[in-house]
Amino acid sequence: MLCDVNGDLIDLFSFIKSDHMAIIEEGRRLFVPSNNTEWGYYPLREEFNAASTSIRKSAIFIYLNRHGFNGLCRYNSKGGFNVPFGRYKAPQLPEREIKEFAQFAKRAVFKQQGFETTFEELSNGDVVYCDPPYVALSETAYFTSYAQDGFCHNAQLRLAEAAVKASASGFRVLISNHDTLESRILYELAEISGFEVMRLISSKAETRGKVPELLAIF
Repeated sequence: MLCDVNGDLIDLFSFIKSDHMAIIEEGRRLFVPSNNTEWGYYPLREEFNAASTSIRKSAIFIYLNRHGFNGLCRYNSKGGFNVPFGRYKAPQLPEREIKEFAQFAKRAVFKQQGFETTFEELSNGDVVYCDPPYVALSETAYFTSYAQDGFCHNAQLRLAEAAVKASASGFRVLISNHDTLESRILYELAEISGFEVMRLISSKAETRGKVPELLAIF
């Protein structure tokens, strides 16, 4: 089971599971040179924000991910996707990845819900992996706008508390995050493994490189 609060992501996964070729065919109509421009991008972003759930909206979601700045997924307080145009040379529709994901998705259940509801639905033998919006590496790099309601420090704390509670009930819980003092305090009751990963999302090319991450195991 894969759960996420972002309904646009869950809708996309569900459509790929049920009819991935429809997503690909709609995507082919979007990934054209005329749409790799500001005057192509912003009308499609407006269409996306005004649309209800559909194959086309999910295909536009992929388009926005590949054409938007740094591949970000960001929403304003009203729930509008607000990532600016990214100015890339020739973004490509990820057809191979969509087809491969469709094969794995056959065995998956997708739900739009938060971590607290998900923890309440655990059953014997379940293992939980949590990938929350990461805590900031600096005071100016805090990102909480992955979904309309955000994911603040209080949410990080509630997630850690939920992991402790689930662990006490016999479940194994893993949480990934940036390796910072804040994270290590949040996960002080867990076994922590630190490592470095290559980070490709940054507004400045010179700052793209290895960053410290951790895996907290409860």
